[in-house]
Amino acid sequence: MTLMLPARPLDHGTRHEGMVRMEGGTYRMGSENFYPEERPVHRVRVDPFLIDRTPVTNAQFARFIDATGHITVAEIAPRAEDYPGALSEMLQPASLVFVKPDGPVPMQLGHWWRYVFGADWRHPTGPGSSLDGLDDHPVVHVAAADAEAYAHWAGKRLPTEAEWEYAARGGLDGEDYAWGDALAPDGALLANYWQGRFPYENTLDDGYERTSPVGAYPANGYGLMDMIGNTWEWTADWYSARHADEVARACCVPANPRGGCMENSHDPRPGELVIPRRVLKGGSHLCAPNYCQRYRPAARYPHPVDTSTSHVGFRCVADMPNGESP
Repeated sequence: MTLMLPARPLDHGTRHEGMVRMEGGTYRMGSENFYPEERPVHRVRVDPFLIDRTPVTNAQFARFIDATGHITVAEIAPRAEDYPGALSEMLQPASLVFVKPDGPVPMQLGHWWRYVFGADWRHPTGPGSSLDGLDDHPVVHVAAADAEAYAHWAGKRLPTEAEWEYAARGGLDGEDYAWGDALAPDGALLANYWQGRFPYENTLDDGYERTSPVGAYPANGYGLMDMIGNTWEWTADWYSARHADEVARACCVPANPRGGCMENSHDPRPGELVIPRRVLKGGSHLCAPNYCQRYRPAARYPHPVDTSTSHVGFRCVADMPNGESP
């Protein structure tokens, strides 16, 4: 195990209040132990940067909406010309909501995801739901464009996959989880992931059916909250099915690597709409030992940029302020 450089909290009172300073450094990105898209493990280097201590919360997103009047993708009816062949009755503002089945079902996404008209960041499970009591929960039902709009307003940006993974590891290089090599050391639940048999049995050992307040679980070694579980988080990188082999074989450690290109990021299956996909990181409260073991720093998932769901949020990063040294 190799320890990476520590992080330093920023002084309060700056425009980057609530962010943590990553000192940058070299680490082993990826994993050989779980899913093919996480391979190959390769060494990369990231420059110093700043990162939000927590995912963006509903309260923070509401301030952005109040200041800008931004309308999220989920609140806008899709255009027929963008979705050839779509049924006209489906062209309404909507978002994907997890609905727990009553019992065992085939392990296919359509058995627990519902396209719910009227679901959006203010109404996380659909019409009639609200944000009452959820101010300090991560905002959800945000598409890539919504996350980028918030980041621009805040004077920040979305993290690259390499930056995100570096921060999530919390100073541990090569461990499976953000806290070591055991998912639940001594039975401790260290992140908001599914307990029980997904998707129909959630034992609620942690008390949370869906998202949890940011900071409800211990911080990682860099003092960052909810890097693992709770909600997936958008990154700036386009998805590729594997980490680039040419990067892994490079004779020197690449600095600040980026993912694939937009043109090659879409779902390659015949008949699918050509929608670019970004890399999501961190897993969510729906990841489970029997289904999706992606509650790990190396885990990555392709997500269409036009799609919002009840388990995807984001956090922001920023470059080092001018004049500040690492």
